[in-house]
Amino acid sequence: MKYMLIMRGTQEAYDAYKDMPFEQVLEAMGNYNEQLIKAGVLLSGDGLADDMTDNFVVDFSSDTPVVTDGPYGEIHELFNGFWIIEVGSKEEAAEWASRCPLGPGSKLEVRRVTDMSDFAEYADTPAMQKEAVWRAERGETLA
Repeated sequence: MKYMLIMRGTQEAYDAYKDMPFEQVLEAMGNYNEQLIKAGVLLSGDGLADDMTDNFVVDFSSDTPVVTDGPYGEIHELFNGFWIIEVGSKEEAAEWASRCPLGPGSKLEVRRVTDMSDFAEYADTPAMQKEAVWRAERGETLA
């Protein structure tokens, strides 16, 4: 099963990180990433830029989507980074999430990533058949 660990912060977390040497943050995250890699569970992961010059929102509330620069809203609504891990169970995902070196005010939202089995009742539809071909072309399993 794949899970996405979504890093979120609060004002408390942002304030705490301001007082920490950034090298310390990088080292802690690097050590965590290394543990994930050595265990063979890390599929992907990255931090997300806070810089508003390259970030934007697409709002689909009207007939024509509207693209606007940030801000996104409250600090607690921001994603700061993510990992995608592949583990055997929800409990294992929770174990890995609990090891993340985040401090007070930080949260990890853990969401299971859907796979083709979640849409088994639609497997014979043209859209899902195309999806299966695209995944096969990318070397992904269909489980």
